[in-house]
Order: sequence, then structure tokens, then C-alpha cells
Amino acid sequence: MARTGEIIVGLDVGTTKVVAAVGEVREDHTVDIIGVGMSPSHGIKKGVVVDVGETMDAIRRAVHEAELMAGCTVKAVYVGISGGHLRSFNNLGVVAVQGQEVSAIDVDRVVENARAVQIPADRQILHTVPQEFVVDENDGIKSPVGIRGSRLQANVHIVTALDSGVQNVRQCAERSDLHVLKCFAELLASATAVLEPDEKELGVALVDIGGGTTDIAVYHNGSMVHSAVLPIGGDHITHDIAQGMRTSRAEAERIKLRHGCALSARIAEDETFDVASVGGREATTRKRTLLCDIIELRLEEIFNHISQELIASNFADLLASGVVLTGGTAQLPFVADLGEDILNLPVRIGRPKPTGGLYELVRSPSYAAAVGLLLLGAREGEQRRLTTEASGKPRLFSRLRDLLRTTFD
Repeated sequence: MARTGEIIVGLDVGTTKVVAAVGEVREDHTVDIIGVGMSPSHGIKKGVVVDVGETMDAIRRAVHEAELMAGCTVKAVYVGISGGHLRSFNNLGVVAVQGQEVSAIDVDRVVENARAVQIPADRQILHTVPQEFVVDENDGIKSPVGIRGSRLQANVHIVTALDSGVQNVRQCAERSDLHVLKCFAELLASATAVLEPDEKELGVALVDIGGGTTDIAVYHNGSMVHSAVLPIGGDHITHDIAQGMRTSRAEAERIKLRHGCALSARIAEDETFDVASVGGREATTRKRTLLCDIIELRLEEIFNHISQELIASNFADLLASGVVLTGGTAQLPFVADLGEDILNLPVRIGRPKPTGGLYELVRSPSYAAAVGLLLLGAREGEQRRLTTEASGKPRLFSRLRDLLRTTFD
């Protein structure tokens, strides 16, 4: 069937898997899912490329699978960046208003002023996310254009990454014959896919437990106010199972997904399953409660680290909407219950918000980042279109309009 809309692709390059999601942008700027591909990943460790060849192979397999399903050829992608090298901080910028009213040019200047900070030479700014604007003494302003005043302040959240960390991921994609349109922090992508506007307004923490890392993004008053990446994730659970059950990591991952549970107390004592041994030995029969004890112990550690990070952010008491848990580990039964017990906050499982097309294929928490990259990519494409259409208008106005739409929707 002929495609009439723009085709965009989100590429989630993770520790345990690479996911390619293909979408078609409709006239109302929503996205239809038309293809998905997934491949195991062995060239990434804690979100960082450690084997270029393995990573390229995983990217090619995932993209090829997505191409076959979508019936198209993928040439360009929006890529997700994760890893413990991501850092963030809040900053502010102040400028004098040039006229009697705040203009688009004033807003652009104050955002540039806020991001004009010294960072180490080996790092780059990945995102500058406006939180609010202040005109004279009036704060909490989302769109200041047209407001009369003499002093404009912008409070922003800045996400930085190691330049080598970003370039290595870009290199793997480009050597796989893909053009990288833009890189997005995966914590921003996951938040875009699963969080609701009212949750962001009231206060919420997005927690994406991936294979090698756990991404955290805190929102309050509709804006991102804190973000962090913890160097621990679901792959640590798999390692513990392999050690405790004396089996291979591949078998450990299989039994984690098939028999795992976050609360061993919810499992009957007589439940058992078979575990493949290593070295040609016969399979052994294990109690399911033992497996769940291993999983629960590591999850308690992960949630304790999350709790410490939320307390350190100084926003733990402002999370009226609680925590939204997503990522592959969020698929474990009763993981939200365990999270509520340790975090002392309401916890729900975050699945990608409904889109069109083959949505049922991506409604699992493990696809949150890939779907979020698609949604961010659709907005980015709309920004380029508006900039092109407004070529006879001030370019700064187009940039401001897109910036505010992306940040405060």
C-alpha cells in the first residue's frame, strides 16, 4: 500500500537489545506505527558502546526486521542516547527586554544566555529544556512573548553527555548506512511516550529500568526539573540469576522473563521449573520461590538507589503523581507493588500512549524509548517544516514557537 505521510524511524540502542520503530506521520501530526524490529545487543555495556562491530550487527538486524514489516527502506533515524555518562543541572539566564514587550528574539536570547555555561571540553549539551520564564517579578510563565516588562529570566534544565559516548553511537548507526537526524536522551524519549500532561503538572518521576542503566526524569509544574542515570539495571538481575542458578546468561534471561516475579511471597511454595545447566550437564529442577528471591533482592537494591536519587533531587515530597515505571524490567509481575513498598509513593507501569497503526506491537514498557523517539522525531520534522514555510519570517520566531510547543505540551 502506498505511503502518503512522512516516514520516520526511532532507534533505541540499548544494553540488551536494539529496537527500531518505524512510523508514518499523519496530517494531524500523530504517528502510525507501521513496523518494529528488535535484535539482541551484545556490543553495549551500561549504555556505552564497547564493541562497534557487534553494535552495528544488532542495528542492522533490527532495522532490517522493521523494514520488512513496514515495507519500506530505512535511510535516516532518530537515535536514543543513554548511559551513566549523562549529567544534568538546572541553570538560569537573564536579559534586558529590548522593547516594551517580550519578543521572540528576547526569548531566544535568554535561552541562549542560560545555556552559555562552561562544561568540560569532552562533553556536549544534548538538551536545554525550558522550565519557566520570569518577566520582572512575575514567575511561572510558560510563553512570555507579548508580555510587557523590562527584565526576562529563563529557568532551564540542561542535559549533557560525553562527546565520545554520543559519537560512538552515531558512528555505529552511520556505518550501518543510516543517516542520524538527531540524538535524544532516552530518558526524555521514555517520558514523552508514557507520561500524561497532568502527571507532569502535579509532579511525577519517570523511572526507566533498562538493561544496563536506570534512567530517571522528574517533572513538576509541567517541566523537567531533574534527571539522572543510575549504572544499574535489569542485566544485573540476569547476572544474579545466572550465578544463583548456575546457568548461562541466555538461560537466565529466559527464565527471568518466563518465571520471574518481583515478590516471592506471591508464589506458591511448590512451584518448580527446569533450568538448563552448562557444560552439557543435565537440566536441574528449581523452586520458583528461589528465583523470585534472587530477583526481589536485586530489585530492592535498585529501588533503594532510586529512592536516594529522588531524595537528593529535593523533589521527592512534590511527586503527587508518584512514579511511573517503564522499561523491560517493568514487565515483571508485582514490580509496581514492590516499588510502592520501598519508595513509599504510588507506582504505575508506564506503557507507550496509544498511537495509530500497529500500536499493539509496541504497548509493552520495553518499547517506551523507541516510541518516544518516534514522537520526538515527528515534532522535530514539524519544526523543520514550519521553519521552511516561515523562511520569509524571522527564523528566531520559528525556533521559539517550536521550543515552547515541545516543552510545554
